[in-house]
Amino acid sequence: MIVAVPAPELITDPGDERVADFRDLHAGDRPAGTARGTGPVIVEGVPAVERLLASPYPVRAVFGIPGRVSALDLPPGVAAYEADKWVLSEVIGFRLTRGVLASADRLPAPDLDALISGPDPAAPRRLAVLEGLNDHENIGSIARSAVALGIDALLLDPHCADPLYRRCVRVSMGHVLTLPIAVLGDWPGGLDRLHDAGYRTVALTPAEDAVDLTDVDP
Repeated sequence: MIVAVPAPELITDPGDERVADFRDLHAGDRPAGTARGTGPVIVEGVPAVERLLASPYPVRAVFGIPGRVSALDLPPGVAAYEADKWVLSEVIGFRLTRGVLASADRLPAPDLDALISGPDPAAPRRLAVLEGLNDHENIGSIARSAVALGIDALLLDPHCADPLYRRCVRVSMGHVLTLPIAVLGDWPGGLDRLHDAGYRTVALTPAEDAVDLTDVDP
């Protein structure tokens, strides 16, 4: 059965509440009055939005210039809006060169023990653990590299920046949305939890006297 996808609704007023998810995105890493690590996930650009659509994150809305939104294969129930470049820029607070954005709900925090053990406890797993990383773009770069290297999940200490902030998702090209993510609330005790589960931890450092990564036994 072929299901017809409704055409995107036209937005002509920058104050339209239907696109509230996308308002004043330049203002910071979360909407005013909301706690850190809360609020919708905002995704920019066609490749990243397509990765969002293929991810487990529930998509709320898509907003872009004419032609960009209608070209996406949107699931039923996703609100779709389009506007000219001026209205789009007025809503989000800056000029968007990628032409399309999407918003999505965050996923519930995963069970940390299940994330550490994985679907097959006997199979080897590789986890990337970030400590005190508060630059969103650096986290996005690491997430993109982690996916390329076959990392199974991303663990953060309590002081890391929000890995689902818009700039992080943009730099990761949406790949961060494909990684299971959890926060190790007890730090540095969380490392002991990994050791108890059988993990070996290897820290990366630019120190000149450090062991070269190629010399580390797998």
